[in-house]
Amino acid sequence: MRKLYSLVMLLCMASSVNFINAQTVVTQRLSIEEMFELAEQNNLRIKASNTAAMEAQENVKVAENAYLPSIEASLSLSYNGDGIIMDRNFGNAFKAEIPSFGNNFSLEVSQVIYAGGAISNSVKMSELHSQLASLSADQNKQEVRFLIVGNYLELCKLENQLGIFDKHIELTQRVLDDMRVRHEQGTALHNDITRYELKMQNLEYAKTQIINAKQIINNQLTFALGISQNTIILTDSISIENLIEKDSQRWQDDAQSSAIPIKMAEKAVEMSEYKVKLSNSGRLPKIALFAFDNLNGPVTIEIPAIDKNFNYWGVGIGVSYSFDKLYKSNKNIRADNLGVQKANEDMAVVKEQMLLAIQAACIKYEESFTLLETKEKSVELANQNYDIVSYRYDNDLALITDLLDASSQKLEAELQVINARINILYNYYKLHYISGTL
Repeated sequence: MRKLYSLVMLLCMASSVNFINAQTVVTQRLSIEEMFELAEQNNLRIKASNTAAMEAQENVKVAENAYLPSIEASLSLSYNGDGIIMDRNFGNAFKAEIPSFGNNFSLEVSQVIYAGGAISNSVKMSELHSQLASLSADQNKQEVRFLIVGNYLELCKLENQLGIFDKHIELTQRVLDDMRVRHEQGTALHNDITRYELKMQNLEYAKTQIINAKQIINNQLTFALGISQNTIILTDSISIENLIEKDSQRWQDDAQSSAIPIKMAEKAVEMSEYKVKLSNSGRLPKIALFAFDNLNGPVTIEIPAIDKNFNYWGVGIGVSYSFDKLYKSNKNIRADNLGVQKANEDMAVVKEQMLLAIQAACIKYEESFTLLETKEKSVELANQNYDIVSYRYDNDLALITDLLDASSQKLEAELQVINARINILYNYYKLHYISGTL
């Protein structure tokens, strides 16, 4: 009895948990643009790349600090012992009294007025690093958006497929009901019913697979959007008639002006050029203005020591030059010049790959419309074929296998139309992704 009571309690608790979970599930209808906005706010990858871009911006300010003057101050207090004066042979020693309290204060200000371009080039390098970090953040944003689009379109496809399977399950059920009536009348075989029942089981299993696939895609989207896992995302209908038509040349122009890989390659060229300038700046002198003030006490350069403070100051200009740069920097400069050449060659490769990618995507995009026309014609023919075979079967002019084949062809054609429509949208958004305009 106690075991039975425990089992009942466990079942009640499980039911309660399921009920609570069911209550927390919410549905949310989202368009692609709304999903982009949510990802901008919540996606962890986008947040991390934005933080990296902000860090790079702060590093620019750190580099700009080199333009500011350097100020150094020091203060020390000391206890001084008495001195001893003696001959060079350490004889005739006697004590020289020194005031016990000692103090020292110094202040020095310097301002670089010419560094051969080292400071300005370093700041420019930091700015280019910052721009690269921003471009990397934009690239991450484009990749996350394309991932979202891919999952969103897959979700649309699965929802449409689910609707088709529901219709075919309903159609199959009607055929089964009719077969059972005909079997009772002796005009249909039991084997025919068995075959259609098997078809029904296959349809139900395929529907279950679609439902599970929807759940997996839904989970991936909620993670990407940073929203609750208990959210069920409902898709908005997307019409292929509203897509913006562009020819291949316009997509290529967009890629040249907006594609992030090209922009990053251009920044890499700029950085390599400034690296050469930075290496050359080491071969130039450094000029700086300076001013100082010192306050020391007591004055120990006199014997006996003078118990007073001694203050002195000065201003001037300093020039420094590293002669070793004349023979050390040549190899660096040659290496940096090769770096410029390599960066330009890499940029040419990126532009060539971008051109090929755009051309291929344009071909696939145009091809997807042809595929849709073909699949729509296939649906039309499959529906006509099914109607004819169904009519012939109803009049005992066709076998059950013919009806099953016609039904399968009709289902496959309808599913392929959905795939073709989603394929158009996918290729369209892929063009935006490659050209950097997603």
